[in-house]
Order: sequence, then structure tokens, then C-alpha cells
Amino acid sequence: MSAAAATLGLAEVPIVGYGEAQDDMVAYRASGTERAMQLGNRGPIRFTDDGQMHPQIAEAYSRCGFYVFTNVLSPVELADIEADVIDMLDRCPTGPDASTDRNGRPALGADHQGRAVSFVRPLSDPYGGTDVAHGRHPHKMFEPAAPDGAPEWVVQIISGSLQFSEACLRVYGHPGLLGVAAALNGPDFTPFNEVVWIKQPGLGGSVSWHQDGWTHWDHPDLDEGTHGFNFMAQLYGCDATNGLWVVPGSHRMGKLDIKAMALAAGSDRLHEAVPILCDPGDVAITSRQAIHGSFANTSERPRVTINFGFHRRRSVLGVRSGGVHNPISLYDEAYIAARSRVIGWAIDARHKRFGGETPFVYAPNVGREHEFVWDDAAREAIKDYNLKDLGI
Repeated sequence: MSAAAATLGLAEVPIVGYGEAQDDMVAYRASGTERAMQLGNRGPIRFTDDGQMHPQIAEAYSRCGFYVFTNVLSPVELADIEADVIDMLDRCPTGPDASTDRNGRPALGADHQGRAVSFVRPLSDPYGGTDVAHGRHPHKMFEPAAPDGAPEWVVQIISGSLQFSEACLRVYGHPGLLGVAAALNGPDFTPFNEVVWIKQPGLGGSVSWHQDGWTHWDHPDLDEGTHGFNFMAQLYGCDATNGLWVVPGSHRMGKLDIKAMALAAGSDRLHEAVPILCDPGDVAITSRQAIHGSFANTSERPRVTINFGFHRRRSVLGVRSGGVHNPISLYDEAYIAARSRVIGWAIDARHKRFGGETPFVYAPNVGREHEFVWDDAAREAIKDYNLKDLGI
């Protein structure tokens, strides 16, 4: 069991492999890792003098559909995140239908309207080949046999994470990352959704290959950024065994037939895919239109990802959507303004913790910064904020 897994208080179980496919899986991981390191899509956040993405980053992100920003989060910030993740896991319900945590206290999110914690059966793929989430997971992943002593359920996702973790809220207000969001999606960019992914060692389930968007595939102005992107900040890093895999360039190809791709590959090991490789404190950015997925975590290492995304305003304004991340709603100006309050709160929360940084200036809040103070009133107001996510 890794030191990180022990620190988080995760269950310790024997590590199992992929059965008859183990040798093929080992070779697939090695090949994917080698190809990932040749893509030229990693390095520190850099901008031009006018605030645009550095041309080398812009080219690599556009070509690949993902990019790894290195050394974004300091050891101090990682320690803050780890402490909050430990606390959230300790407060999680004991199962999908439980309302108390393992200490008998009201569980995380028990008094909230939205579901705070999602579970998965060990090493399973709960969505592949189903109609869940608009049927966007058409091919079921291989499910290794669960190890002896495995629990019935394991925590996989903590939703609406900004209301449960001030450390996550402060990451959300990171000036470099918000600068990237403005450079890619315009100065009036909007939120999407925020969660913490917990890929437990020896137990974490797979997420079958998919493309995230569902509303705009037939839009006449569809381009590689129409459905927005996700940032994925890594607490402990990730590799080919526990990390996300992406098919480079697939974000530029429209809606693709993933099931046919898997049939052509003869398994769930898509030939074109590569893993996202990160050290602790790195933050990957991935187009929501790229084909991506992850395999069951049969390693000893946990993956903890602070996940949050942003949209272009024109992609969401006036759109009626939802049904996956939030209730079906009309995304009008008032809805977007209410949901975007978290950006202002995050900027102020970060400034209170990291006063030596220059805070990001969010264009829609200019002249109204006094309305977005992170205080006790804001802590109350942020409750259930994610019911107004902007899923498209």
C-alpha cells in the first residue's frame, strides 16, 4: 500500500491484475507512455505579453486536445488539498444509501439537495454500454475480478467540491489557470462543473471511453472548443496505470463512433490513445470533445484529481440543457450570473491564503469585486451551488 493511500485512510487490499490480458495491458501501458512523452504538450503555464496563450502551448493543445501544465501547485497548496481530501473522505457516507459517515456523524452533503458522493463497485465499469448520460459511454470496459476482502462500494466522486473544500476553491481561483480559461474561452468565460475524483488503489473503477459534450455536435459553428474543457489538478500525480487516457486530436473530429473504434481494436485498448502523465502539482487541461477514459486502477497508487471546467459564454447562453451534471434548465443571463459567483469567491479566497500572488481579474466582475468576498455569508450562499452547473 502506498504512503498516499495510507494517509487518505483508504482500504488496503491485495493488488490484482488483468487476468489473461495482463501481459497485453503491461505492453499497452508502456507503448502509450512512450508515445505520450513524444507529443510535446507539456510545460509551465506561459502567456504572451497581451495575455494570450503562448503560441507553442496553443499549438500543442489544439493539435492534441490536452496539455500538461507542470509545477502549477506548490507543496504548501498540495498539503492544503490533501488535508481537505482526508477530511472529505472521513465524512463520506458509508455507502450509496447511507446518511452517516463511518463515525456515525451526518455524512458529507447529507443536508444538501444534490448528491455529494458517488460510489462504484470495485474495479467495475458502471456506465459502459448503457444509456446513462445520454448514452455517451457506448463500449463496456474490461472489469478485473475484485480482490479478496474488497468492500462492496468505494467512493469515486465528490461533487460540488468547492462547497466542501476551501483548498479546492482556492485552486479554482488560481490566476494562471483562470488566465488560461480567459485565453481559450474569452474574458467572459463561464463555469461548468467541479468534482474531486478518487481513483482508489486496487479498487478504483474504470470510466469507459467517451466524449463529454452532447448538445452542440450538429451546430453549424461547431469547432474544437465548443463544449469547453476540464482542468485536472493532480494531488499525487498519475501515470498509465491510474490516470486518464486520451485519443490525441479526436476533439477536432466531431462526434466519433467509439464502439466501432473498440471493435476495430479488438478490446478496450484503443490503439491511438495515450495516458496523461503528471507529477504532483501538475494540472492537465483536456478538451471535453476529446475521446477519453480510464481503466480500472490495479495499481498501488491512488489518483486524486481536483477537476473543474469552463465554457465559452456563447456555448451556454440561451441554451436549455442539463440532465447529467444538473437539472435541465435554461441557461439565461441570471442563471449564468448566479453560477459564476463562485469565480469571484474563489479569487478572494485564494488572495486571503496566498496574498503574494496577483489575483486574477474576472472581466464580468470588474467594478463589483466587493460583491464577491469569501466570508461566512458566502460560505452559506455556496451551499448547493452545483445545482446550477452548466452541462452541455
